[in-house]
Amino acid sequence: MTTGNQGTQVRIRNLSRSFHEGERRHDVLKEMCIDVAIGETVALRGRSGSGKSTLLNLISGIDAPDSGEVEVAGRNVTLMSERERTLFRREYIGFVYQAFNLVPTLTVADNIRLVLELNSVARSEAEERIRYLLDAVGLSDRAMSYPDILSGGEQQRVAIARALAHQPILLLADEPTGNLDDHSADVVLQLLDKLVRQAGGTMIVATHSAGVAAFADRTLELHNGKLMN
Repeated sequence: MTTGNQGTQVRIRNLSRSFHEGERRHDVLKEMCIDVAIGETVALRGRSGSGKSTLLNLISGIDAPDSGEVEVAGRNVTLMSERERTLFRREYIGFVYQAFNLVPTLTVADNIRLVLELNSVARSEAEERIRYLLDAVGLSDRAMSYPDILSGGEQQRVAIARALAHQPILLLADEPTGNLDDHSADVVLQLLDKLVRQAGGTMIVATHSAGVAAFADRTLELHNGKLMN
């Protein structure tokens, strides 16, 4: 896939999203405009309810805006049908969440393999990617383990490997260290930063943490649905 114009991977224009609670309207995002360059890591900081997770959901096409546009790699996500957004997301976007979201009945290797099967990656190539990624996150000896015997930090490292398995052009991370102790958080952050940059990928991280934001090339502060200058 070709990337967006003039080195822009994510282009957001006049993006707004609101929710209704009874008769009350709650504006979560208000005419948001952001450009994220190819290969750039951007941190979104703000309190709970500031719109960080909503913005990630709009970028990925999980949710649809009230108005405005989102382009990823030159493709207008907001004009896609629900099925088109699902297929686009599956192929081009990776996710890392605060909750690890691993399938408990699958081994570590099978959690990663599932993503590759969904993307129709040939078996030989899939096995090579699994070995490479587990080695990269320091879990080569855990391939046949199940998630419930892993520590939180280990589970998040598996989640990183899974998110990068299909070689996405964009990684979205929502409070990726929120459930981890300080040491595990630091390990996970360094891995995310290293592996995404090695692959030349673009990353947007939603976080409360100044430590997480320190790894980014740029930090955007959200307050009441708007960017703070």
